[in-house]
Amino acid sequence: MFDLVPRNDLGALRARYAASGRVYVPGVFVESQARTLAEHLAARRDWRLIFNRGDELFEFDEAARTRISPAQLAGLHTAIENAGRRSFQYHYENIRVSEQAAERAAQGDALNRLADFLNSAVFLDFARCVLGCDEIAIADCQATCYRRGHFLNTHDDDVAGKYRVAAYVLNLTPCWRAEWGGQLQFLGDDGHVAEAFVPQFNALNLLRVPQPHLVGMVTTLAPPDARRVSITGWLRRGLPA
Repeated sequence: MFDLVPRNDLGALRARYAASGRVYVPGVFVESQARTLAEHLAARRDWRLIFNRGDELFEFDEAARTRISPAQLAGLHTAIENAGRRSFQYHYENIRVSEQAAERAAQGDALNRLADFLNSAVFLDFARCVLGCDEIAIADCQATCYRRGHFLNTHDDDVAGKYRVAAYVLNLTPCWRAEWGGQLQFLGDDGHVAEAFVPQFNALNLLRVPQPHLVGMVTTLAPPDARRVSITGWLRRGLPA
């Protein structure tokens, strides 16, 4: 179901990643396949709203959100924003994908088939080439969706025991404006934004772990129904024997 677009810029992509620890790869999949995946995600109804309170994760599925009054939901959003002013905070929607091939095969939908492709020799060899790391063995996967007010504060993705080489973001929003926020921002040693990637459809962002970065809040300039949708995860070394 998925095919990488043949490209002649692998050397340039690898050099860019080696120099900065991040690279933007446009037009990574066959366009029609990327659109089919985007349409599949737009139709899904199993998105979960996730946010944290310190180290504790909270998840609300669609049924849970319908049981919350508009006033309670507004209060929750305000509390999350207030916490985000002082500490690490996130607030967005996601769909998790199993790391077990058998469980993905049992689901059999487009998102799970993408996860299978991301763990295929074709994609992993592409990632090994661009990242300059032959040890990459696993790609984990989730779908993410940012709406107005959603954000992910500064972090570096370095988690003990996960063996992460790089994070990836496959953008699946057909049209997004920089003014709407939701940019993937990279911070320099001085705390300034050294570089930022605006979501572009069918573009793959790769970023070395560890590296301080964030997803800026989606602003009220975005239309009320705007959704910044992507597939995200980490390219990882295999677990020790």
